Amino acid sequence: MRRNPERRLALIDAAIEVLAREGARGLTFRAVDAEAAVPPGTASNYFANRDDLFTQVGGRIYERLLPDEATFARSREGVQDEARYTELMHELLARIAAFDTGYLALLELRLESTRRPELRAVLTKRIREDIDANVGYHAESGLPGDPTSVVLLYLALNWLILERLTLPDLFTEEEVRELVDAAVQRMMNPRGTGRG
Repeated sequence: MRRNPERRLALIDAAIEVLAREGARGLTFRAVDAEAAVPPGTASNYFANRDDLFTQVGGRIYERLLPDEATFARSREGVQDEARYTELMHELLARIAAFDTGYLALLELRLESTRRPELRAVLTKRIREDIDANVGYHAESGLPGDPTSVVLLYLALNWLILERLTLPDLFTEEEVRELVDAAVQRMMNPRGTGRG
């Protein structure tokens, strides 16, 4: 097994693009080599088998979807109120839209994980960590709303993201913005404030 970490990352990133475009059946070593513009056989030198490749892709997608340190630091600045939280959710949607192939590849991985226990374990662990981090951040920030509200917002926004990426004409940009605003407002004020 080769150990060039930059080449390995380039191959994994190429695999994300193949997975998003071709689906799980199209994710072959040959397709990854072509996408990465490397000699045939390169990917097979870096990954023991397709299960290994799927698992590596599952971890890498989350590395790329997470906000960078500067974005994370900005999220903690200023007043932590409903307006700030709404802004963070809009930034999240923009970050995912900028890496739409990553999210589409993640959807393919989720389907594939029903057949690959190792991949299911990787995704379950990573997504659980993400949910726990979101709940923890929310609790530390002092924002209104409880852990269940945070999880419900996570679920609602994930489905909204799915709709945007797979059926982009279903909602206009204005409707998406209004839905995010309403989801945050209702999460933070579960008893209602007469708005929305």
